Amino acid sequence: MTPGNLPYFTKEHEEMRAKVREFAREVVAPVARKHDADATFPWATVKQMADLGLLGIPWPKRLGGSGGDLMSFIIAIHEMAKVDASHSITISAHTTLGTSPIMNFGTDEQRERFVPPLASGRVLGGFGLTEESAGSDASGTRTTAVRRGNVYVLNGSKRFITHAGIGEVFVVTAVTNASAGSKGISSFILTKENADLAAAARYGIGHDPSLVPMKGFRAGKKEDKLGWRASDTRELLFDDVEVPAENLLGGEGAGFTNFMRTLDSGRIGIAALSLGIAEGAFEQARAFACSRHQFGQAISGFQGVQFQLSDMATEIAAGAHLVYHAAWLSQHKQPFAKEAAMAKLFCSELAMRATTAAVQIHGARGYTTEYPVERMMRDAKICEIGEGTSEIQRIVIARHLLASVAD
Repeated sequence: MTPGNLPYFTKEHEEMRAKVREFAREVVAPVARKHDADATFPWATVKQMADLGLLGIPWPKRLGGSGGDLMSFIIAIHEMAKVDASHSITISAHTTLGTSPIMNFGTDEQRERFVPPLASGRVLGGFGLTEESAGSDASGTRTTAVRRGNVYVLNGSKRFITHAGIGEVFVVTAVTNASAGSKGISSFILTKENADLAAAARYGIGHDPSLVPMKGFRAGKKEDKLGWRASDTRELLFDDVEVPAENLLGGEGAGFTNFMRTLDSGRIGIAALSLGIAEGAFEQARAFACSRHQFGQAISGFQGVQFQLSDMATEIAAGAHLVYHAAWLSQHKQPFAKEAAMAKLFCSELAMRATTAAVQIHGARGYTTEYPVERMMRDAKICEIGEGTSEIQRIVIARHLLASVAD
């Protein structure tokens, strides 16, 4: 099913696909179910991902990255999600949300200081945007940052933040000018200590003593989630956190514009993750249909099952074109916001359709933890919500379509 004949891929891309596929199926697959059931972060396999260079794929080698390109990064997310979405979102969120804002909007000094520990995988990063009253309405940020001499003092909280507990470097948005609306939102680089230092010491990943934790900046409660249960999701809390002025990212008032650009890129990653879930579910359903016998034959011989598999395969092929076209546009510095929203919308909703069909093909067995399709179905739902809901994607797409008419 993998779209190896699409015109976007080089030999290096196919090598990346093969590397991630082998690791995902040989190393991640055997432990995915237990980490999901226990809702535990998979430190051992994340350490291996860091050693393979999967946590810094698109960043320069001089900054600790792998020196790859965006297409290689998207391939890694796609392949990993076929086996486990929690591992895939660790790659995606760490790279796109945790590191790319510093790479894209930071100063040379900020890049030199913060990117190496992130790109090498020594520590994990995250993005503090969502708040209790600022979800789809990202401009409704209530966290504040007040300038006092050489520091900004941050107060407030963020919610549903990937890596909030186990991460150590975060890009966080806060209001610096309440009267300026979205133009009064700025972003900052903050550091805190990993909430699980024992695991960091045990596995040799997740903590860098050179990153001094900021007093008053800490993780809150851990979310008990339906899916992505092996991914760390918690609150971030700010209580008079003093952030050095040199940690301002991109200038005062640039936060809203910069995080909207970050979300555009992030949507390609979530689209690839969604596509991977759909394709993984298809592969499980096809294999089961060929091995499961009823009425004296494999159920793959029944037209009803064949039609479901045919629809899944067709939509997966369409989703692959959307994902990799958006990634190609982004990599070649062409406008891609509309295409990213289309890919994210289509593939996230495809993930739900495909996993639901896969459970149906498995019958009662699909409703048990004996087979991975029930986990895939739970993991799929958040893809329609995170990085902008399906409704937000439709608004983004419509604005692009109508703006071209107005012009």
